[in-house]
Amino acid sequence: MDPFAPFRLTDRVAVVTGASSGLGIGFAEALAAAGADVVAAGRRVDALEKTAALVESHGRKALPLQVDVTDPQQCEQLVARTMEVFGRIDVLVNGAGLVTAIPATRETPEEFDTVIRTNLHGAYWMAQSCGRVMQAGSSIINVTSVVGFTHIGVPQAAYASSKSALVGLTRDLAAQWSGRKGIRVNALAPGFINVGMTADAPPEMAAAQAHRIVLGRQGTANDLVGPLIFLASDASAYVTGTVLVVDGGVLT
Repeated sequence: MDPFAPFRLTDRVAVVTGASSGLGIGFAEALAAAGADVVAAGRRVDALEKTAALVESHGRKALPLQVDVTDPQQCEQLVARTMEVFGRIDVLVNGAGLVTAIPATRETPEEFDTVIRTNLHGAYWMAQSCGRVMQAGSSIINVTSVVGFTHIGVPQAAYASSKSALVGLTRDLAAQWSGRKGIRVNALAPGFINVGMTADAPPEMAAAQAHRIVLGRQGTANDLVGPLIFLASDASAYVTGTVLVVDGGVLT
């Protein structure tokens, strides 16, 4: 028996949103390294081309597609284009996200709504569009955050609300689709990962949270590779509706 066989994604097709920056770049490359062809989706075309090059460096096909996940029609068009090129979608990683830090008494309705539309609505529209064409054995991974479970001393009502809501969305879609359609739906909850939005945070913010990390260090993009591949692959064939927390022990 090959114990690594269930983790391989050979010839599968993965869609990664938010693939133009931060964790999304690492997600796209990791899936390609595991054997998948990757649709790199995001807003910045120039950055998507760089992500596509990383995918292709692993000998896999890449399709960079510009998309605004807050627009259901654009999500449907992305899925249609993916089906036209690859004929299937096996994995969806809902990585597109927006973070703000605005005191609750100052946050405008527009600022709050923008975060919710991107982080929650965008994940739903992408899952809805992909769910219509995915076959049994497929996997959807919603990228939430430890901020959806605990406060980190920064005013993030919109971000925290969106990430908490993603957990509820994950459980409901799993209940709807896993038994009836064979589509597994799980969430990945990173902690303080030193990349993207977290890397750009003020140094004092990281210092203030350091004592909460049981493992004694900030995470790296590499710390998410194993958990991501586990949820995307057949290795998690009996896992659905759950949240895999990768936070170095913050929630301990």
